[in-house]
Order: sequence, then structure tokens, then C-alpha cells
Amino acid sequence: MGKKGGAVDLKFHTCPKCEEGCELHGGKCYYFSTRESTWNQSRDYCRSKGGDLVKIDSREEQSFLVRRLREKMNDDYDTFWIGLTDSQEEDKWLWVDDSPLNTSFLFWNDTEPSNGQGRNGEVREGDDCVMGKKGGAVDLKCWFDRSCKDPQKSICEKSF
Repeated sequence: MGKKGGAVDLKFHTCPKCEEGCELHGGKCYYFSTRESTWNQSRDYCRSKGGDLVKIDSREEQSFLVRRLREKMNDDYDTFWIGLTDSQEEDKWLWVDDSPLNTSFLFWNDTEPSNGQGRNGEVREGDDCVMGKKGGAVDLKCWFDRSCKDPQKSICEKSF
């Protein structure tokens, strides 16, 4: 068990541990905040916890998040911010670490991203931030672009 001079060698016993209220998955800690805030306020909150809004790197990670959101959402229209935005340049979607959206796996719902086009053709303020939504998610496709100013819940992620 790796003893050195009578003391236990900690490298054999250390494993990632998340703060209370966070969930460990794939070497990262996730926190599902139920406090509704704008996208920027949500990002500031995640950063204050030592992380950032979630960046989704794989289908497996999206699947994990969808499963967890289904348990945490109160109804089909409950929504959570993720760390994806095109607020710097329209239709250029970037994650919070400034990496581009990988187009080999996309989880946009139906006609998203709609950039503020309402169902009746009305144009709202540009929708530049993305959230996950419970209702209507077929094959994990639950990303919707919304105004960054709309208050939503959020998903924070922290790497080790």
C-alpha cells in the first residue's frame, strides 16, 4: 500500500472529490444551480466557485447532463444555461474557454439556433446564449438559443 518511512504514500489514496452539492463525473465536478440569473451572472457565479459554465466535450457528457437535468427540472420548460455563446460574432459559437463548437456533434433542438425568430415570425432581441431544456429532447437534442439577459438556472463545471 505504498508506505514511506511509516507514513502512507498519499499518491495511492488520492482521488478527485467534489465540494458538497456537486456531482463527480468523468473527472469533473458539476453543480446544478437552481438560482435563476442572466448568462453573465451565472458565469460569474460558476467562476466564483472555481469553475465555469459547462463546456460539453462529448456525446457521453451530453447524455450524462440530460439524465441529470431530467431529475432536476420541475417541468418540461425548466431551463439551464451552458457555456456556449455567439455573443462576440453572430453564428460563431464559442465555448467559455474560447474554443469553437465542434460541429461533429451538435445538440440543437428542432429549428435551433433561431437567433430570436419567434414562432410567428416576430423578431426578438438576438439570442446569443444557449441553455438545456427538458421538453422535446429527442436524441439528446435540447440546446436552445435564448437572450443572455433572460434569467435561467445554470450548470457549472470544474476540472481537477
